[in-house]
Amino acid sequence: MQQKKEFLISKNIDDYFIGVSDAFKFVKRFFKELFKPPFYFKEIINQTYEIGLKSLMLITLTGFIVGIVFTKQSRPSLEDFGATSWLPSLIGIAIVRALGPLVTALICAGKVGSSIGAEIGSMKVTEQIEAMEVSSINPFKYLVVTRVIASTIAIPILAFYCSFVGLIGSYINIHAMESTSLLTFYKNAFSALTFVDISTTIVKCVSYGFTIGIVGSYKGFNASQGTRGVGKAANTAVVVAMFLIFLEEILIVQVANWFR
Repeated sequence: MQQKKEFLISKNIDDYFIGVSDAFKFVKRFFKELFKPPFYFKEIINQTYEIGLKSLMLITLTGFIVGIVFTKQSRPSLEDFGATSWLPSLIGIAIVRALGPLVTALICAGKVGSSIGAEIGSMKVTEQIEAMEVSSINPFKYLVVTRVIASTIAIPILAFYCSFVGLIGSYINIHAMESTSLLTFYKNAFSALTFVDISTTIVKCVSYGFTIGIVGSYKGFNASQGTRGVGKAANTAVVVAMFLIFLEEILIVQVANWFR
């Protein structure tokens, strides 16, 4: 019994490191294929459009609610110190630095990551990928590279849009309480932001977009066990992408703090 338990533990450890190795090989292959022709620009544009458009309404609603709720929650704390005039600056820093990119990434990890994993996974288990290889089409280039590039492009755009909508929601709440003008609000909100803040936000968004695309593609491209494997690939893509997003958030923030 003890030997069997030790064997299972050893097997799980081996499977884990084999999985990590396969993932690194997958990422390495992506960068190798990225600069090789043919370049499917039409498919990249199509995937960017699909990712951006289908996530737009959800991002709009979420960003607007985040702006209002965070403003309402922050106001009492600042009122205790008589510092409500700092509210626009606080909201600007919080939304642009952290909330906008992170909320967008988590939403897209659930929506876009699962979609990519399920779509490529279903093509894998139904042998459509093998059919593409027979047709002299590089399935990795057409399916994986295009979707990773599209997510890397679309998610930063969605993140800045989410931040913009969140600031509008915050402005509505502040204007209702204090009749602050829109120009004054935005001037105060952006006065506290620096070049390092904007640069860090861009790096975050690009990293999140790449992570969501590559994880969803990897899980879908390695799906097995029929339709059950497709569901597992989509679910695992969401979980792993969210975990990596939080790790990236910690690392990027730590590095950015060294430059402040």
